Amino acid sequence: MKEFILTEIQTENAVLVGLITPEQNEIKSKEYLDELEFLATTAGISTVKRFTQRLDYPHPVMFVGSGKLQEIKDFAQNEDNEVSMVIFDDELSPKQLRNLEAELKIRIMDRTSLILDIFAGRAQTAHAKTQVELAQYNYMLPRLKRLWTHLERQSGGGSGGFRMRGPGETQLETDRRIILKKITKLKEDLKEIDRQKATQRRNRGKLVRVALVGYTNVGKSTLMNLLSKSEVFAENKLFATLDTTVRKVTISNLAFLLSDTVGFIRKLPTELIESFKSTLDEVREADLLVHVVDISHPAFEEQLDVVTQTLNDISKEEKPTVIVFNKMDAFSYIEKEEDDLTPATKENVSLEELKKTWMSKLNENAVFISAKKKQNIEELKSLLYEKVKELHVQRFPYNDFLYQEYDEEGLE
Repeated sequence: MKEFILTEIQTENAVLVGLITPEQNEIKSKEYLDELEFLATTAGISTVKRFTQRLDYPHPVMFVGSGKLQEIKDFAQNEDNEVSMVIFDDELSPKQLRNLEAELKIRIMDRTSLILDIFAGRAQTAHAKTQVELAQYNYMLPRLKRLWTHLERQSGGGSGGFRMRGPGETQLETDRRIILKKITKLKEDLKEIDRQKATQRRNRGKLVRVALVGYTNVGKSTLMNLLSKSEVFAENKLFATLDTTVRKVTISNLAFLLSDTVGFIRKLPTELIESFKSTLDEVREADLLVHVVDISHPAFEEQLDVVTQTLNDISKEEKPTVIVFNKMDAFSYIEKEEDDLTPATKENVSLEELKKTWMSKLNENAVFISAKKKQNIEELKSLLYEKVKELHVQRFPYNDFLYQEYDEEGLE
């Protein structure tokens, strides 16, 4: 059986499909499809059309109803539209994948496989590559028959130029055993990596550990660069950061360790949560969490809730948390006068106005900044200094000389 092969990225055209359900209204459906389109763009895929349907729940056989499926088929098979794949906003069952591919005769992807493709293209270190490969195999195993039939008929699957190549269906049982062995081996490799990472964390000594957490693409890496004076990769795409980056930061005479972790996302695939356990250990073992929120995003409240819920799932231990509302320079809201029936958009909101909003009351340790424009960074640094100092004093009440020692060692 051939390994996963990454080839050059090529732009492809796709249509997106989502549902409007009692649990996911029309507004939510649009937001999710907006995010799915951003994911597709990150993977090098161009979106040419969206399809939505109102259902009580996804159709167990085809995800959508027969009428909507025919509408998608007519559009996708029209050569003028140059569509090469259909991407669904929810994880499809193996049965749905097989039936949709047989009916539409085009490459089918779901949100999970799209995210896995992005991760495969973004993984740089051996650690990240091992995690992604494990997630890919865990996703592939229950869909093995469909995928192998698919790969026998086409030169490759995947998206945006990331191809997963394999043999024909005659090797199905052999390949199943090989994949199970690979999964076992990858899990053993990750256990060894986990042990090494745990040793590294223990060897960091007495420094307080601070972890940047938040939704993907909220500006964590930009803030990391600003505070640590380093050059962590950052760009306006989802999942720009996969590997956890740790830097030593000094504010005044106080040093601490700051880690930049992988961003969260709605409908995060379970395969990724499991395989990225060692990355999430940075969050579990952190002394202080800095939750970065992009308040310029129209759905930032839901993003905040998604991250909070994911953090609760990762660790039941309640940790001290600082909420950083980033991109304050791009924040706007609808302002409505009592005698004006036409709401107006309020832009260029001042820091004083922001501090009067519900956001400032959400957490006593909340601060508004713009990492990109370096606005109000001193207030954030002051807050971090006080929180880290408080944690250090709790841990080492008689070790006051440590602050000066850090400063003399020049750990900036």
